[in-house]
Amino acid sequence: MTPTQIPFNDFQREPEALIQAQLQATEAVLRSGWWVLGKQVEAFEQAWAEHSGTAAAVGVANGLDAIEIGLRALGIGAGDEVITTGLTAFATTLAIQRCGAIPVFADIDPATACLDPTSVERCISPLTKAVLVVHLYGRAADLAGLSALCSSHGLALLEDCAQAHGAQYQARPVGSIGAFGAWSFYPTKNLGAIGDAGAITSNDPALIAAARQLRNYGQSDRYHHERTGLNSRLDELQAAILLQRLTYLQSWTDRRRAIAERYWAEINNPQFEALAKPSEPQSHVHHLFVLRALGNQRKTVQEHLAAKGINSLIHYPLLSHHQQAIAEHRLDPAGLPAAISHSEACFSLPIHPFLSDADVHQVVNACNSYVSN
Repeated sequence: MTPTQIPFNDFQREPEALIQAQLQATEAVLRSGWWVLGKQVEAFEQAWAEHSGTAAAVGVANGLDAIEIGLRALGIGAGDEVITTGLTAFATTLAIQRCGAIPVFADIDPATACLDPTSVERCISPLTKAVLVVHLYGRAADLAGLSALCSSHGLALLEDCAQAHGAQYQARPVGSIGAFGAWSFYPTKNLGAIGDAGAITSNDPALIAAARQLRNYGQSDRYHHERTGLNSRLDELQAAILLQRLTYLQSWTDRRRAIAERYWAEINNPQFEALAKPSEPQSHVHHLFVLRALGNQRKTVQEHLAAKGINSLIHYPLLSHHQQAIAEHRLDPAGLPAAISHSEACFSLPIHPFLSDADVHQVVNACNSYVSN
């Protein structure tokens, strides 16, 4: 008997009420006659700033641009160093390169897969201007440790929140603690658009003003270009869609957390190692649920899961400094042993909010039935 197929994401299961609301919002945009930087973008920027606990948000075209614009708004550019993690989507690294800066890769805490402040400190040089932390897999990173480190060395702390919509650190939303938070609303994110979209959040009025100029050709007003900017505007259609989807974000997050609790409680296979369970549930929104396959078994584990109908993925099989597109960079002088070990063993299970209890049971059984060769 062919097992039920459990896709990694499943947009076709989204509620009909949401689909109808998005269709109505789309029609309203089409009939408005105003399709770029209009009322929908303004409304979403206000809503996202409130949700993120910041003074303002600036809608941009995607998450990569959000990081680049934030870096450029802070004056970070050629010759400057930005410490970050290589265990992330390459957009994090690419944004640093695109503004002319040099990425420096620190190691991870193997319990969380997020940046290790001790490794970050070893990476600091006279050229270091900022630390760009990634709230990986939806987990708030160690912002207390990184904030203290940045303060003591006069560095800017920056937050890549692309996977962490709604996560909190010590009761404060991520994206509100560093100089800026950069967000992606790519369709697979916890809050996703129907295409590319992004935003920057900040409590710094000067940074917000600079970001608004940079996203729109560097204009202060029409035909007056004070900066070398980009064409990176969140469009009205995506903003209207995001406003509708934002009303579902909390319920989707609650479901992700419930699924994660079941995975932690019910997956019991000595061939797998889970990341640490967060002590504070609000600190994790479970964009991904990641296990490590012990003993170089990841390929056979994924083959086993596929045979049981479970679609699994790897986040991320190659660290950024192993990519051919990488230009100049530095590493922690002690190396990146934890990040390398993680990247060679990690795999991600489905955890989207439309999984049924039966789907979750099927994933758990598939994991528990794996036997090492």
